[in-house]
Amino acid sequence: MSFFFRLSTSARKHKSLLCIGLDPRVSNEENAAAGIVELNRRVIDTTLPYAAAYKPNMAFYECYGSAGLDALSETLDMIPDDVPVILDAKRNDIGSTAEAYAKAVFEHFGADAVTLNAYMGRDSVDPFLSYTDRGLFLLCKTSNAGGNDFQTLTIRENGEEKPLYIKIARTVCAWSDEIGLVVGGNDIDALSAVRSVLPEVWILAPGIGAQGGSIPEAVAAGIRSDGLGILPHVSRSIANADDPGAAAKKMRDDLNEAREKTFEASTGSTFSAGSISLSQNENGPVIEKNKELKESLLSGLLDAGCFRIGEFVLKSGMVSPFYIDLRRIGSNPSLLKLAAAAYASMAENLEFDRVAGIPVAGLPLATALCLEIQTPLLIPRPERKDHGTGNAVEGDFKPGERVLLLDDLITTGGAKIEAADVLRGEGLRVEHLTVLLERGAKGREEVEASGIKLHAFAHIDELLELCDRRGMLDNQTRKRIETFLGR
Repeated sequence: MSFFFRLSTSARKHKSLLCIGLDPRVSNEENAAAGIVELNRRVIDTTLPYAAAYKPNMAFYECYGSAGLDALSETLDMIPDDVPVILDAKRNDIGSTAEAYAKAVFEHFGADAVTLNAYMGRDSVDPFLSYTDRGLFLLCKTSNAGGNDFQTLTIRENGEEKPLYIKIARTVCAWSDEIGLVVGGNDIDALSAVRSVLPEVWILAPGIGAQGGSIPEAVAAGIRSDGLGILPHVSRSIANADDPGAAAKKMRDDLNEAREKTFEASTGSTFSAGSISLSQNENGPVIEKNKELKESLLSGLLDAGCFRIGEFVLKSGMVSPFYIDLRRIGSNPSLLKLAAAAYASMAENLEFDRVAGIPVAGLPLATALCLEIQTPLLIPRPERKDHGTGNAVEGDFKPGERVLLLDDLITTGGAKIEAADVLRGEGLRVEHLTVLLERGAKGREEVEASGIKLHAFAHIDELLELCDRRGMLDNQTRKRIETFLGR
């Protein structure tokens, strides 16, 4: 599962964009490790409900030698796996040195992401990118005044004059989808400039609070159109408070108020921090434009008996404590119409010439979508016909055309990749896959490794939340499901 998907999931779960710094300062150096752990435990225990992520700065641990590093390891063990940790290290080099740094950060300490300096170029970052499930935040426009010594220097490229930090932003974000940027939350002009040229990138924004950054201004300048994308970082204002939990809650709530106002001002629509869904586009979770559609569809799936508890062997051979049978959608015309609208909302901004439904479950859903958006349908056959025309793909098409692949849900990528291979074997281009439900992370990893972007209308978590609200899951069943999903 990609880092930024996990970060977005945490932001949704905690209804928060707040990144809390863990930068302990202890006076008793002889017992530094115990002091560090005590300070960090106080912060983590009280702020966990309000944190989208935590960010320890290596300097505040290294300065105490091995005792400080031991305290860092113990601190990281306190943070639940579903809350991402960004290790603020700002270190990279070339060759085996960079590989050693990456191993220390991601293997020894087990961090989910790290801050790095782009100054040495791509080869100093590649060893970190080899950890494909981790994230990188590269320095772009830092919050300190001295950053202007170099970062705002004007360069000329292709007849265009721009500050160096914009060149850095564009260049490093082209290296990988798992790269975000560090842009000071106290530099509103830089935040606006970076967001304008990179509308989807995640921005880690220090400089809020003690360094003078304004929450409303930073959020307005740096937030994405989906209500995510900016991760304001606060350390001292929370850690030094009499009640860190209360301080974190206020900061979280202030951030939410700011993004609600920004969203409403730009769209004229009401936005709630709790409405961030796990639906996917190319860059991760997005706000569901039609929340009523999602709620109606998920409710309809439960009403139609599409979700069942028990013990079921999946096509992949996995044994699941629940089963989702979306083939039942076709027996309910009103539910099928809702499904068509859901697929149409995902397809709205994608480029394609044909829709291909994966047999069997995907065919009625693809047919419904084609009727909804008036687009031709293709059927990739699991096996080429041994009679008649001998077609591998049924329908009218020309090589080179783009095909939107469609199925009901995704657990693993096997059947999706097989269907894409059939289509590609006939000279068709397959770049996008749409499903109604995504369960787990394996399927996404597999199809995207084959060059196909996955778009899921909803995540299994959202369906389970609705089951909880309806009282369908007891504690034992919920634990079995969480274990199966790897929680």
